[in-house]
Amino acid sequence: MAARKKKILQSGVCFLFSVFVFGMIFQEGVIQAAEKITAVTPANTMSADQVDKNMGRYTRKGADTCLKCHDEDYKYPIYPVFFSKHGDRNDKRTPMAQLQCESCHGPGRAHATEPRVGFKRARIISFGRAASASSVEQNNQCIQCHNNNNHLAWVGSTHETQNVLCVDCHTLHKRKDPVLDKTRQAAACYTCHKKQRAEFARNSVHPVRYGKMVCTQCHNPHGSLSDGLLKTSTRNETCYSCHAEKRGPFLWAHAPVAEDCGVCHEHHGSMHTPLLKKRAPLLCQQCHAPVGHPGVAYDESGLASQTPNTFLLAKSCLNCHSQVHGSNHPSGVKLMR
Repeated sequence: MAARKKKILQSGVCFLFSVFVFGMIFQEGVIQAAEKITAVTPANTMSADQVDKNMGRYTRKGADTCLKCHDEDYKYPIYPVFFSKHGDRNDKRTPMAQLQCESCHGPGRAHATEPRVGFKRARIISFGRAASASSVEQNNQCIQCHNNNNHLAWVGSTHETQNVLCVDCHTLHKRKDPVLDKTRQAAACYTCHKKQRAEFARNSVHPVRYGKMVCTQCHNPHGSLSDGLLKTSTRNETCYSCHAEKRGPFLWAHAPVAEDCGVCHEHHGSMHTPLLKKRAPLLCQQCHAPVGHPGVAYDESGLASQTPNTFLLAKSCLNCHSQVHGSNHPSGVKLMR
């Protein structure tokens, strides 16, 4: 009997020791996870004591606690996040592999357990235009992880200074973010950029509306050091990424081509093919005076009787000056060959 009691006592001691060790490991894991999040905050001022204090603010069961209320009947879909990149627990960079829902929404222990104050629970970081968190606070939750080269210029960018929220464009609780879909990305941009939406409805356009191009092929919405949030240094360099044959260098160069493609072309869409700001010869005559050269195809009697003037029909100036971007022919000084 004594041996049995001794064995039971030893088993109890082992059990208590195991619980103690497990508790220490759990505590250390929470501290490390909290450090991962707090160490990358912009202020980066949270001390070790504050991290230790935060342990009591996080839920012990993580997402399991959240899903007791935020289930399939909740007004916003939650479960698709587990099929997205953010929900991949095998990737240590993801929120779900760290503090799960609280990686983005902040400590939620009080929100989940404490009694309601009036009709509201304790505040957590929520997202959207109707949320109580400021635009800076919301965006910082994203920036603390998405701080790679594509987002370096976010601070001070046009979108940042206009208080654009990450969630204005991105939908995170979905299997696939719609703004990353080539056929749906433009719709997200058109929400604010109404003028560009109208331009893409014109006769001659870049094929964005057909799903063959996306806005982010030319623009970096997360910030750029160039005008118009361009991904490259200049507009010409952006155009040359696809239209390499226009790059040159040419033996006989057309000055506007080297200066800026936008001198002659509309970048999003135009009523004149191909993306021209005006039809020829009006476009050409903005720079080239018609002195000593037929300038109009019509006179007071209708179609001019002089044969050279008929060359201003159809492709107009390009009937003769076909190498309008530049020529490498020894006799191509007039860009005619």
